[in-house]
Amino acid sequence: MAPAVFKTVGRAKRGGGFDTLLFRMDINERLSGIPLAERLLADSEIQAFFPLVSRELATRAVTTALATERERSLCDEAYADDPTVCRAAAIAALEALDRKRQRKVLNGTGAVLNTSLGRAPLPADAWDAARDANVGYTPVGFDLEAGARGIRGSLCGEMAAALAGADAALIVNNNAAGVLLALSTIAKDREVIVARGDQVQIGGGFRVPDVLELAGARAVEVGTANIVDEADYSRAAGSETACALIVHTGDFALRGICSKPSPARVVAAMPESVPVIVDQGSGCTTESIPGEPSVRSFMEAGCALVCFSADKFLGGPQAGVVAGRADLIRRMARNPLYRAFRPGKTVLSLLERVLAQRLNGEPGIAASAMAMPADELKKLARKIKAKLPKGCAVVIDTMAASGGGSGTDEAFESIGLSITPPSTANALQAALRKAPVPLIAIAREGKVVVDMATLSGEDPGVVADTIVWGLERSASLRARVERLTDVGPA
Repeated sequence: MAPAVFKTVGRAKRGGGFDTLLFRMDINERLSGIPLAERLLADSEIQAFFPLVSRELATRAVTTALATERERSLCDEAYADDPTVCRAAAIAALEALDRKRQRKVLNGTGAVLNTSLGRAPLPADAWDAARDANVGYTPVGFDLEAGARGIRGSLCGEMAAALAGADAALIVNNNAAGVLLALSTIAKDREVIVARGDQVQIGGGFRVPDVLELAGARAVEVGTANIVDEADYSRAAGSETACALIVHTGDFALRGICSKPSPARVVAAMPESVPVIVDQGSGCTTESIPGEPSVRSFMEAGCALVCFSADKFLGGPQAGVVAGRADLIRRMARNPLYRAFRPGKTVLSLLERVLAQRLNGEPGIAASAMAMPADELKKLARKIKAKLPKGCAVVIDTMAASGGGSGTDEAFESIGLSITPPSTANALQAALRKAPVPLIAIAREGKVVVDMATLSGEDPGVVADTIVWGLERSASLRARVERLTDVGPA
């Protein structure tokens, strides 16, 4: 067996020890190819990132990239630093930072209300109409008629109440805020009756038991995980009961032997003094969505308050709406917690315009996408396919979903493009995400599938350019891997 060889960085000098001068010269020589950060920050291509991510964060990214190159050079004597390589590393770091920025992406997932992608897109005309209200001063808390301080979002509240068929409504930051505010106002230090099957957790760790605890309420569970009836509710009602809570379980569905009473029966089982609060969630109002009870149906059943999202089927900005009895809405508006949950002028100005559209009978973007005829989706798919390299994609039938915690079992027919990746489906997906206009797609049986239901209204040329960009980048990476694999002894 050959003796072990230990390699020490540095140069030995006569008489033992190391020559520190030669050691430093060796280090400096190997690091000479690394440019100063200030030099790279003067590069016009790097400076183009300053308005996007700020000069401060760009400087940090460049400095970190250079430090990584320096460390690599110190650890590997065979690695030769080069200013071109360092510049490329800095730009790659800036591009990764830039991809964190909020920007337009193409949704090819087939999930219309994709929470990670911002749920429902806002109507362009609503955005344009709200511009003037956001680039100047706005009477967000001022009553122009009275010339005095007014109620924030009063018109939004009136329109949301009209849409829901309620006496009044309050606008908050999101649906979770609405549920928490309602329970904190009505049930603090008191009991809330809730079915065991409604003790759910939705995306992001929103757990009903945790919300009840945070609101200061005590949960009284009734029924079993799969069956609850009116008698369970009525037996649980007592002097400490503040309200009953119904949670629309849009994120899952029970199978087999299961049943629960209708909202009207729950209301009938409660004493008149005990209101029924509903976490409806999806904001289905005028739409006819399979598996989705509308906000108005809960109001017609006699429920006191219904909480729902404004950025799902309603098609507005991220916000929550609590609609129902005027006396309860007034109490919620006086709760100090409301100050933490109330939205600002941007949300209110956009929501006003979206609510006006819904009240005027105009469908939301989500509902329109779900109702898009298959022939129209096929036309879009063929337009995109015609701009792609020949033979790389085929038009297929797919199934899309509403998403956003609504209609768990409900899917609708759609059309997609099945794309053969140059290397792997995962590699092509990653490349598409890094395109100038990123495209989020799904992988299925080794192919990348782009669903048309969530691309309706998009420019087919832009979609095709992104796919071509991803194909070329993916093919380039594959070729590079193959070249590296082929390198070796003859």
